[in-house]
Amino acid sequence: MESRNSSIPKFKQFRGMMTFSETISLSTKGFSDILDITHHVDAVTDRSGIKNGLVTVMCSGSTGSVTTIEYESGVIRDLQKAIEKIVPSNIPYEHDKRWGDGNGFSHVRAALMKPSLTIPLIKGRLALGTWQQIVFIDFDNRKRERHLIVQIMGE
Repeated sequence: MESRNSSIPKFKQFRGMMTFSETISLSTKGFSDILDITHHVDAVTDRSGIKNGLVTVMCSGSTGSVTTIEYESGVIRDLQKAIEKIVPSNIPYEHDKRWGDGNGFSHVRAALMKPSLTIPLIKGRLALGTWQQIVFIDFDNRKRERHLIVQIMGE
C-alpha cells in the first residue's frame, strides 16, 4: 500500500481554513478483505501539516467501505461472518441478472457499510480510541487495485 500523487489538488486555503488531499493505493483480494489503513491515514495527516480539523477517508467505488474496528483476527473474522449473514453472497441478486458479473452482494454490502469515514484531528493526532483502527473493506468478488481519497480540512 502506498500513497500516490494524483490530479487532486494538495492544498487549498479558504479564510484561514486549509484543505489537503492525497490518494492511498491498495491491492485487495475482494470477498470482504479487510485492511488496516490507519498508518497510511496517519502518514497523510502528518504530511498535511494541519493540526486541528477533520479527516475524511473515502472509497470512490461502489463495492468498498471504510469504517473502524479493533483490527484483531477474531473480531475481523466475526465481522466477515456477520456481513455474510446480513447480505449472503450465495443468493440471487437483481444486479447479477442484469449485468452477469456476480457481485450484486458486493454493492449491497458497501451500501450498508458506507464508502467514507470522518475522524476529528486534534493537535495533529487522529481522535481514535485505544483499540480503534481505520479499515478498508473490499466486498467485490475479485482482486482489485483501490484508490482511497484522504482529505483533511482544518488549520
